[in-house]
Amino acid sequence: MTKTKWVWMAVLVGCFAPTAALGQTDQDRAGVERAALDYLEGFYEGDAAKIRSGVHPDVVKFGFFPSQSGDGYASEPMSFDQMIEFANGVQERGNFAPEDAPKEVILLEVTDQIAAVKVVAWWGHDYLHLARYDGAWKVIHVIWQSAPSG
Repeated sequence: MTKTKWVWMAVLVGCFAPTAALGQTDQDRAGVERAALDYLEGFYEGDAAKIRSGVHPDVVKFGFFPSQSGDGYASEPMSFDQMIEFANGVQERGNFAPEDAPKEVILLEVTDQIAAVKVVAWWGHDYLHLARYDGAWKVIHVIWQSAPSG
C-alpha cells in the first residue's frame, strides 16, 4: 500500500471512529451521573431541591403510559414547575418509592457540553438529554415510557 493510501485510510478511520470519548472526563461523567440521580431521586424521595439541582427550568419532559381504555398508550407533558409540584406531593403524602425500586443510570454518551443518559426507574425508562450550563450539568429533555406490558 502506498503512503498516500495509508494517509487516506487513517483519515477515514478517524472520521468514522466513535466520538463518545470526545470531551469525556471523569468529572464530566460524575457530573452527568449526579444530575441524572438528582432527577430520579427527586421523584423517588419527594425532594424538590434535587429536582432544582439536576434539572434545568426550561426542561421539556414528555411521557407515554398505558391508556385507561387499555388500548395503546396515552401521553402527557410535564413542566419543571409540575416536577417540583410532584416532588412536593410525594413528600407531603409520604408516598416514597420502595427501597428496592430500580435506580439505574446508564451513561450513553458524554461530551464536553452535552450528554445522553438512560434511567431505569420504578415507572419505566427515561431517556435524558443533559447540557452543561455555567459549569453545571442539567437535564434539559426527557422522554419516558412505562414498562411495556408482558
